[in-house]
Amino acid sequence: MKEKKIQTISREMKHHLPFTLGASLFAGILVAVFYYLGRVPSEELFEIAHPAHVAVSAVATSALYWKYKKSIWESVLIGIVGAISIGSLSDVVFPFLAGNLLSLDTTFHLPIIEEPLLILGVALFGAVLGMYSDLFRVSHVLHVFLSIFASLFYILAFSIELNSLGILLISGLVFLTVYVPCCISDIVFPILFLNKPCESCGHWHDGK
Repeated sequence: MKEKKIQTISREMKHHLPFTLGASLFAGILVAVFYYLGRVPSEELFEIAHPAHVAVSAVATSALYWKYKKSIWESVLIGIVGAISIGSLSDVVFPFLAGNLLSLDTTFHLPIIEEPLLILGVALFGAVLGMYSDLFRVSHVLHVFLSIFASLFYILAFSIELNSLGILLISGLVFLTVYVPCCISDIVFPILFLNKPCESCGHWHDGK
């Protein structure tokens, strides 16, 4: 039986919900413990986590698209655009909004504007790697973890100082800022560009 796109998207989102929620809570607890034991270099860690997140996001997005449609330019373009746009939302825009919603005086810091060559470079590398490696599942897991840590480190780096309890509470908001963008980038975004479901399995593939 063939699935509609919305059914495929809904199924995939439900499938990834438990893992993302668990990973968010685990990351929140881990960061809170380290924060309690000593100062965490949040800004430096964000500067590492965000480019790494963009790279693995590009791998996952281009890998899924390439699996069903062997178009180099489309796979690379979708990988780069999806990784940078959605990565900026989950790592920067949503944490910025969440921080200010909670009166944390979070400031705005967008790496694609401040370091465009670095972000474009890692996105291009990830998109090309994704086409020639079967790394979708691995890169999606890394994508979620890196996005969670990048979001947490962004709030810690560019907001007023928080205690360990505050970090744990924020990890719940981080789940929301990560779950939707990561699944959109890795799953929804590529599916939207595929033409029709496979005749044999009913899932969304390209017809070529």
